[in-house]
Amino acid sequence: MILDFHAHLFPHDIRGNRERFFPGEPEFEWLYKPQKSRIAGAQDILAAMDQDGVDISVVFGFPWRKASLVKKHNDYILEKVHAHPQRLLGFACVDIRDGGAAKEAERCLNAGLRGIGELACYGAGMDSEALARLDPIMALARERNVPVLVHVNEPVGHAYPGKAPMTLAQIWGLVARFPKNILVLAHWGGGIFFYALLKKEAAQVFKNVYLDTAASPFVYDDRIYAMACQIFGPEKILFGTDFPLIQAKRYLEQITRAGLDPAHKEAILGGNAKRLLAS
Repeated sequence: MILDFHAHLFPHDIRGNRERFFPGEPEFEWLYKPQKSRIAGAQDILAAMDQDGVDISVVFGFPWRKASLVKKHNDYILEKVHAHPQRLLGFACVDIRDGGAAKEAERCLNAGLRGIGELACYGAGMDSEALARLDPIMALARERNVPVLVHVNEPVGHAYPGKAPMTLAQIWGLVARFPKNILVLAHWGGGIFFYALLKKEAAQVFKNVYLDTAASPFVYDDRIYAMACQIFGPEKILFGTDFPLIQAKRYLEQITRAGLDPAHKEAILGGNAKRLLAS
C-alpha cells in the first residue's frame, strides 16, 4: 500500500481565480502568485493517484488569515473526504495566529477529519510567539490522540516560495515544547533529525516525532533516505509528496535509486502512516 501523507487541495473558485484571494493573504499570494505554482482539486489528485499507484492521500487546505476562508477550505476538504472515504483522508488546516483556531480544528475533527495540519508560520518561523499560540491546538490534538503536521524547512540553501526564516533551534523548540504530541515535521524536519544522535535529551524529545518526505526531489539527493533511516529510524519516516508540487512518480523513482531495504521501503511508503492514523 502507498499512502501519501502530504497533499494540498483547493476549492473550484479558488483554483479558477486565485488572484481574487490575494488581498489580505500575503502568504497565499507569495506561494501561488507564480503561475507555475499549481493548484489542484479532488479530481486532479484522484487521477494522479490512479496514474502513480497511490492508494490513499492525506489532504488539507491552507492556513488562511481570514477565518471565513479557513472554514470554507476545511468544509471543502470535509466534502471530498466524505465523497471518497476509501481514497482521501483529511486534516484540519488553521491559522495558528487566530484565537479561534483550536475551536475550528475541533469542529473539523468532530466532523470526521483525522488530524491537524499543515500548520505553518511563513513569516517568522516557529518563534516563541508561534509556539505559545500552538498551545491550545496541541492540547486538543493530545486529547484526541491525532497527529499534527507542521511546516518546517531547512535553514540554509537556496530560497524558494514557502521557505520560512526558520532555525534548527526553533524546530528543536517546537518538538521539545510538545513531547507528548504526535508531530509530523514536513520536508524531512528541516534536517533536525541529525540531532537524534545527541546522547542527552534527544531520545525523549523525538519520541513522538515523524518526518515526511515532501519536496524531497527538489531539495535533497537520493542519499537522504538511507541517512534518515540510519539516524532517525525507518519507522519514523512518512511518504509525502506535497501534491500538486510534485507527483508521486518522482519520489518512487528516487526511493528506488536510494536502494532501501524492502521492509524499510514498505514502511515509508505506507506502513508507518497506516499505523499512525490507526492510533
